[in-house]
Formats: sequence, C-alpha cells, structure tokens
Amino acid sequence: MQELARLSSMAAALLDTAAAIAHFACIFWGARGLRLLGAGERIAGLAEAGHWYPPLISTAIGTLLSLLAVYALSGAGLLGPLPGQRPVLAVAGAVFLFRAVATPWLKPLFQGNNARFWVVSSAICLTLGLLHLAAALRS
Repeated sequence: MQELARLSSMAAALLDTAAAIAHFACIFWGARGLRLLGAGERIAGLAEAGHWYPPLISTAIGTLLSLLAVYALSGAGLLGPLPGQRPVLAVAGAVFLFRAVATPWLKPLFQGNNARFWVVSSAICLTLGLLHLAAALRS
C-alpha cells in the first residue's frame, strides 16, 4: 500500500509538472497556445491584443502547479519533508476534485471554453485530485 501511495505521489508530481509546462508555454505561444489548450476566444483575443491578463494567469497557474509538484515529490519521499506537506497535498486534492465535478456549474461562467477543454481538463483534475489525496495519505 505504501508503494502505491509513493507511485501516486510521483505520478501527481509528473502531471503537475506537465500541466505547469503547458501553462508556461502559453506565455510564449500566446493566443495560438491558448486556443490549442481550449481556453476560449475571449482569453485568446486578449493575448492577441497583447493584454497583460493571459500571461499573468498562465504564470500564476504554472507557478502553483510547480509548487504542487515539489510537494508531491516530497510526498513521494524524493525530497525532504516540507512545511504543511499533508494539508497542502490534501487541499490540492480537494480543490482538483471540486474542479472536476463542478464543470456543470463552471461552464456557464466560461462560455468561450470549448467542449474539449471541459472534458480534458475535468479528467485531468479528477486524476490529479485522486493522486494528491493519495500523496497526502502517504505524507
């Protein structure tokens, strides 16, 4: 059981890192990258106009995901323990799970996001939520 929790922590770190890289890449890809990831025309249009909001949001999300990857690596025992490790991983898991199941309520608020975005991001959030909760149990 401990090995499964350790593998879950490592998988969470890997997925957090991949998601962080995708968000950071959108800073450089601009509107094209945002469209590719399904973020919607409103945010892509802002990026095309050179608005500060898309790169700021991409940076903030990428930074948060990078921090979660470090916590997940710590949860896997690959780094030393971090302050608040268990609660951070548990809260991250709960937030990801909430995001995964809240799609019907969030979708009307972000009408520009395409169907692929909702399906893919919800599946990723569900997976990340379960993996982070498993990491929290191991910590």
